Amino acid sequence: MLPRVKINFENGNLNLVAPSDDCAFGIVATGVAVASTFALATPYKVSSMDEVATLGITGANNPLMYKILSEFFAEAGDGIPVYIMGVPDTMKLSDMVDYTNAAGARKLFDYFSGKLRGLFISRKPAGGYTFTAANGLDPDVALARTNAQTFADNYATSKYAPMFVVIEGYGFTGVPLDLTDLTTESHNRVSVLLGDTVASSNNAAIGVIAGRMAISPVQRNIGRVKDGPLKPLSTFLFATPTELADVATVNDKGYITFRTFVGQSGYYFNDDFTAALPTDDYCHLTARRTIDKAYRIAYATLLQWLLDEVQINTDGTLPATVVKAWQKQVESDIAIQMTAKGELSGDITTGDRGVQCYIDESQNIVATSLLKVTIRVRPFGYPRYIDVYLGFTVIPA
Repeated sequence: MLPRVKINFENGNLNLVAPSDDCAFGIVATGVAVASTFALATPYKVSSMDEVATLGITGANNPLMYKILSEFFAEAGDGIPVYIMGVPDTMKLSDMVDYTNAAGARKLFDYFSGKLRGLFISRKPAGGYTFTAANGLDPDVALARTNAQTFADNYATSKYAPMFVVIEGYGFTGVPLDLTDLTTESHNRVSVLLGDTVASSNNAAIGVIAGRMAISPVQRNIGRVKDGPLKPLSTFLFATPTELADVATVNDKGYITFRTFVGQSGYYFNDDFTAALPTDDYCHLTARRTIDKAYRIAYATLLQWLLDEVQINTDGTLPATVVKAWQKQVESDIAIQMTAKGELSGDITTGDRGVQCYIDESQNIVATSLLKVTIRVRPFGYPRYIDVYLGFTVIPA
């Protein structure tokens, strides 16, 4: 062998991780087919604008889908996958999230076998479409909220795939006082976004919110100031620039929209409301996403015990050793996959897992074949209001 210097490349030292399934999101928007590369009612996975170009999607042939994806990747960056499907421009928002509509979002979700955690929907109707605004929006938005909640509930209960839906507030008239108060509703898996990156648009910037959420862990509020401003240089509430708009009224009515801060450049989201009562545990997407992740982990753990044979006491109850082992396993799986990642309020290095699992030892599993398990996870708090009392003093510091 000739004398030489050999340098070997090491790998794995940067602790890089693959994009999390927590941010596996679907986008359904109206559009048109493109030759043999992009068909309607067909699911696709894209991870960059280069892959979007490969599908033949452009600003000319599919302006809505192209805008959404451009803003998504501008916010999230290349390499973050998003799952998309185009639908005909005759399909309304309420049709997209109609669980009985096999050609709507259900096709996208079923194709990816429950992988998706969230859905974002938008439409550009066929030419000649008109509507008479009701409560400041296209009336179809109200039906879409109801359908979306049913859609999401069905996936959680029948397919063990909990998820949320973000609907654009299509056709916003620009008058916040006219809007329905979403804080009186019970759609805790549904959010409505108002505001776009172009003036006088009937749509909302679905790509921006999906992109910000795609790079945010489940417990992270999309309005977190520390994460910096959003990528768009301009945002509007219909025709009004965000900095001049009545954002406070929109916020108080439970919509997600854009806002600004004095002394801070750029635009931020106001909060992460769902269309639910303020007393609902899941009136924010942070809570919704956090509990949904705990749900998936607990389901995967508990599924391993289904129809398994277990030792029992003479009265048909489970031995304490079995109960404690099962409780520990559930807590451990959730703690490792959530608390250790900073997604639950706890610190496993100190023994605080941020999760509790309880199984009543007195359950007669022989008589009922039913095992009841209670799981509680501890969320984070979010300072939404900060009051400061500032004044002079003559007392030496």
